[in-house]
Amino acid sequence: MILVHRAAHLSLALVVAGAVTSAWAQSAKSGADYPNRPVRLIVSSAPGGSSDGAARVIALGLTEKWGQQVVIDNRGGAGGILGTDIVAKADPDGYTLGFVSLRHSVNPSLLPVPFDSVKDFAPITMTAAVGNVLVVNAKSSIRNVKELIALAKSGQPGQLTFASSGIGGAPHLTGEFFAQQTGIKLTHIAYKGGGPAVADLVAGNVTMSFASMTSALPHMRSGRLRPLAVSSKERSAQLPDVPTMTEAGVGNLYVRDWQGMLAPRGTPKAIVDKLSNAVREILKHPDTITRFTAMGLDIIASTPDEFRKAIQDDVKRWAQVIKEANIKAN
Repeated sequence: MILVHRAAHLSLALVVAGAVTSAWAQSAKSGADYPNRPVRLIVSSAPGGSSDGAARVIALGLTEKWGQQVVIDNRGGAGGILGTDIVAKADPDGYTLGFVSLRHSVNPSLLPVPFDSVKDFAPITMTAAVGNVLVVNAKSSIRNVKELIALAKSGQPGQLTFASSGIGGAPHLTGEFFAQQTGIKLTHIAYKGGGPAVADLVAGNVTMSFASMTSALPHMRSGRLRPLAVSSKERSAQLPDVPTMTEAGVGNLYVRDWQGMLAPRGTPKAIVDKLSNAVREILKHPDTITRFTAMGLDIIASTPDEFRKAIQDDVKRWAQVIKEANIKAN
């Protein structure tokens, strides 16, 4: 008799547990009560850059919107791979998210990557992009892109140098792409960050830089650097008088150093959609637009599908540029 009662209790417990598990699964699938605890947003770069700044604006907006704290966790290193790997291995429940940049699409062609940059993630939205601008020292005799190309072709190949924030970053890749498109040879000088690269250009130690707008804008405003062209499809709102590369005669050069949010593969679609809608709403707020513009960022606010396609396209595109330029990671 006692065994019968115990079996009945056990059976009831299993039924209740099954019902709770089923209810939790349905809730997670629908995203109805998401989020009901703090969310961790892993930024795959060090504090202080434009990615970190953008992530913090979005995290604050989500915290205010949901009443649940979105905590920034900076995990820079290995070109963003260290932080992104944590996201790839996290539970797909929406409580660990990643904030990545263009390097996410570049890394597979440069470094050993312990995840698939496309298949192992659920894209949320491409948030924004920071434009790159070709700049020279204000004392340089080079006044436009045509003069630069002519000078490169008239001297020894590789005589002209360009500074970048490091191997595989957007300023480096833009420079290599520029050389390929124009048929010239440039010598790349890598620095540990955009700040030191631009500082050496201001000091007159290198010829040019395909710098991020964030790094170069203060020096252009102070008159120490001269902008020649921007790498975006349209003219920059910060530099309306500066031509695009297409307008300057480099027809196929278009680069955007994008930023975006990802979740681990398998995150319920309802949660991904809820996140995407919320972030895009924040990105369209006038205060966000003002703050992003001040950082040199152009807001994109893509859908998850648009972001996935952009990642796929960039993986293929930069693999070709890296192979042709024979770029090797140190």
